[in-house]
Amino acid sequence: MKLRRLGGTGTLVSELCLGTMTFGWTVDAPGSHRILDRFAEAGGNFLDTANVYSSGNSEEIVGDWLAGRDRASVVLATKARFRTADGANDLGLSRKHLLHAVRASLRRLRTDHVDLLQVHAWDPLTPLEETFGTLHRLVEDGLVRYVGVSNYRAWQFEKALQLTRARGWHAPVSLQSQYSLYARATEFELLPMCVAENVAMLPWSPLAGGFLSAKYGAGVRAPPAGTRIAEATDAEFYAQRFENERATKTVRAVEAVARETGKTPSQVALNWLLSRPGVTAPILGVRTVEQLAEDLGAAGWSLTPDQGEALNSASELYVTYPYDRRAEEQQGGDRRLS
Repeated sequence: MKLRRLGGTGTLVSELCLGTMTFGWTVDAPGSHRILDRFAEAGGNFLDTANVYSSGNSEEIVGDWLAGRDRASVVLATKARFRTADGANDLGLSRKHLLHAVRASLRRLRTDHVDLLQVHAWDPLTPLEETFGTLHRLVEDGLVRYVGVSNYRAWQFEKALQLTRARGWHAPVSLQSQYSLYARATEFELLPMCVAENVAMLPWSPLAGGFLSAKYGAGVRAPPAGTRIAEATDAEFYAQRFENERATKTVRAVEAVARETGKTPSQVALNWLLSRPGVTAPILGVRTVEQLAEDLGAAGWSLTPDQGEALNSASELYVTYPYDRRAEEQQGGDRRLS
């Protein structure tokens, strides 16, 4: 597996990141450890978890696995922001909650530091100065190596970035955002910002909850048993998202390219994402070693230009100003200089 820089840092991460949201939820500890072993054997070194995954069980499972390995060989990311207990201050990005959350995560992970601490989402109640001043302190104290964010909008990220630069604080080096052939609005502002600022883009849900694996056939109202959508409590929400012409065209294009290449639909959708400018490492979410082995097959080959264009055309979003073609052409430079 190839290695890529984590944004503008000197740290190298595998081009595929293993997400652990399923650990302790749909995968038990022994099964999770087998998945972790297989990922490491394939050359993967980048793990992503969060303190709220399975109410902390995901971190504990990862920590038990890490205890028997060389800690320096793993780039470990976790997240803090959402509720972990019932107290008034047991959520958010305040100094009080962040310091408590990080120390609790370190205990569960059985380590003295995390390599990447990501704030899980924007907190409208806490001043950015408090949040990022605290994150700077955590880096200075050696508990955290790098700072990242998740689920920020572009203006929110830039506001945080400019604040940290002005204060001389450790700036965020990564953005974890939903991005896939289905969720392409990330390309409007977030991805260009990551490229311009040399920030690592870490896409979550790269297969759109499994939809891009083509396992749901003609629709999601009667998905196969055992699939993520079949077990979701908000299945109607998924039906509204995926039972439309654009979603169908996208899956059909993925299936067509899969037939041409001899790859699976999941591998095609992931390979498309790996080829996108600015993407560092899509985050894989799997339940079995077999699913992981299939997803790992997304690396090590390339789509042809025609195949990439077919996928782009099928999944294209309808947009208006300021993201339509005419507006994009206006961003291309001053014609007086040509």
